[in-house]
Amino acid sequence: MSSQIDHLLTETRRFAPSAEFAAHAVGTAELYARAAEDREGFWAEQARALHWHTPFTRVLDWSNPPFATWFDDGELNVAYNCLDRHVEAGNGERVALLWEGENGDERRVTYAELTDEVKRVANVLTRLGIGAGDRVAIYLPMIPEAVAAMLAVARVGAIHSVVFGGFSADSLRARIDDAGARLVITADGGYRKGKVSALKPAVDQALADRGGSGVQESVEHVLVVKRGGNEIEWTEGRDLWWHEEVPAASADHEAQAFPAENPLFILYTSGTTGKPKGILHTSGGYLTQAAFTNRVVHDIHPETDVYWCTADIGWITGHTYVTYGPLANGATQVLYEGTPDTPHPGRWWEVIEKYGVTVFYTAPTAIRSFMKIGRAVPQTFDLSSLRLLGSVGEPINPEAWVWYREIIGAGAAPIVDTWWQTETGAIMISALPGVTETKPGSAQVPLPGISVDVVDDAGEPVGNGNGGLLVVTEPWPSMLRGIWGDPERFVETYWEKFADKGYYFAGDGARLDEDGDVWLLGRVDDVMNVSGHRLSTAEIESALVAHEATAEAAVVGASDETTGQAVAAFVIIKQSYLTAHSPEGLAQQLRQWVGEQIGPIARPRDVYIVEELPKTRSGKIMRRLLRDVAEGREVGDTTTLADTAVMSVISAQVR
Repeated sequence: MSSQIDHLLTETRRFAPSAEFAAHAVGTAELYARAAEDREGFWAEQARALHWHTPFTRVLDWSNPPFATWFDDGELNVAYNCLDRHVEAGNGERVALLWEGENGDERRVTYAELTDEVKRVANVLTRLGIGAGDRVAIYLPMIPEAVAAMLAVARVGAIHSVVFGGFSADSLRARIDDAGARLVITADGGYRKGKVSALKPAVDQALADRGGSGVQESVEHVLVVKRGGNEIEWTEGRDLWWHEEVPAASADHEAQAFPAENPLFILYTSGTTGKPKGILHTSGGYLTQAAFTNRVVHDIHPETDVYWCTADIGWITGHTYVTYGPLANGATQVLYEGTPDTPHPGRWWEVIEKYGVTVFYTAPTAIRSFMKIGRAVPQTFDLSSLRLLGSVGEPINPEAWVWYREIIGAGAAPIVDTWWQTETGAIMISALPGVTETKPGSAQVPLPGISVDVVDDAGEPVGNGNGGLLVVTEPWPSMLRGIWGDPERFVETYWEKFADKGYYFAGDGARLDEDGDVWLLGRVDDVMNVSGHRLSTAEIESALVAHEATAEAAVVGASDETTGQAVAAFVIIKQSYLTAHSPEGLAQQLRQWVGEQIGPIARPRDVYIVEELPKTRSGKIMRRLLRDVAEGREVGDTTTLADTAVMSVISAQVR
């Protein structure tokens, strides 16, 4: 991966922001100059946009790398910054959450109402003995109580560990055990794909004896929101109803100040060893960068915008750009419970029309799914309120980028293609929508105050026009502070490769184009070595999706006796093409197409035409499962898939 990627697609289309958009944009070119002149002073300026109970005098302490502290002698309360200060400023009647349930339920929650709820929940937590440093597991659907729970935990100085509602009882147990959670906040169930998906039963299973592991011992109480109405078992003395406890609690709660380095949350992400990594983020630096990036990348105008990030709170995007960033900025946002295609394939566009969404932030996999269905569905809805579009989670191929702009953004809305990770905490690389001339498929440039480079295996810059390893060369405010309970793994995983230079290694491959803009090539693990040539899966996928028949594609490297690795492609064909062409003919067309677009070495050995791809509920494609199929192995663990049956279907189609 450290050598130059052999075959690179060329993208020449450019889209400059309109004069009108640039004139009113929050983020300006001046930010780059200010950050370049005095990086620490720049971040101090952004931090002072928050309310500090005790102002900080120190910005960054990097005396013991890779262990950084930011604003460490200052004190603040994260929940106060997201709620109370807006109410005290006279904005209590501004809507914070426009909640839409999958089944049609809806609620409008103002900042005053959300503040009241969070204060009551904080008092419930205090009565249950939860205080600074305690861990609370949150296992909830996308309902207002999920946001309230996170903020209440933060308000009392405790640490939340949000576990995505799609995870199994075993996955939940592993995370509860690792964090040593004292409380679990869950719901009876939530709506998903037209029916209730049970949650409380999974909590009961997680806390029971799991395969001889014994009964879970750290959890003392389970606080349950009534949402699904499904039948659940009840453990007296342990289980408590939210609707009984929270309204009965006092709405009087003073936000206590905590040090800027007080832990805010643990969020688990998959590890190469199979054991999830508990990524630890703290308060002051994280909230500073969360609020700043939401403000300048998403161009938030709190008085007029209706913002919608479609991510679940179980993922880092839902932490930073649903709960913390937008609420710290006093924004109004949509919160949606269900899936994009229930009860009909235009559900998201219906929500945008209904609430007049102006800023929309979603994942490339969702965009490609909509491309598969076709433009007719979104074009039946009024999307004229949209003025800015965003992409998050993985590299977006140029054709999906252009479709997104033309069909969803009416050919006018700028697109911010953002790169960041659970570990970075907030956006690191992105266009500023009022400044940057955007290039379809490129994440573009590091944000003001962020320093990245693309280097070879020795840590030397590869220079423009070349590919290599993406690194962050200077500490940043929202950086992870460690892996929960495992500082050695923290150093080994992220810092050891370039320890002599102090670089954070992201695990991603990237290239710099001739202008120095960054193009992400996916995880280093997703780079194939075919006959000695290094090929990026992301690049081949982009070539496949550029073919007019392709809706979505996933590429993996499969073992090959002759070439070492061979390219295997799994492709979903647009519905309009399936009736007129045979799968065999399309597969051959696509093989030839990739060869023409990139070069013969990149031509897939196998092209499998499939109906679906294996995805987690967050939309990530599980390529390791496709690798199992391509290599003829038994398919591995499928518990994190949104639809566990999809691998059986793919295996049958491939055979």
